[in-house]
Amino acid sequence: MRRPPMLPQERQGAKGETMYMVYWTIADAAGSTPHAQAFGTDAMVDAMRFMEDLRRRQREGEGVRFVTMCSEHPDVVGHPGVDVTGPDYNWKKRRR
Repeated sequence: MRRPPMLPQERQGAKGETMYMVYWTIADAAGSTPHAQAFGTDAMVDAMRFMEDLRRRQREGEGVRFVTMCSEHPDVVGHPGVDVTGPDYNWKKRRR
């Protein structure tokens, strides 16, 4: 079985920071093996091309599964999620 095309272990952006991660799994008779590839802040197009190649291989019948991409900006100021709410914050899942 052909192994996935590998870019350098981490394609860093201009400041040397990672922003995009591509994750995929290779499934074969021996089981499933997860993989990840990091891309820099200026490498979104490279990450998308890499994913398209994985999807092409999946369409051709190779054991490529669960192809996904995540991003996290390296210059984010706060933690992800709501960390500060005002006294009038009253979010509800159900609106009545």
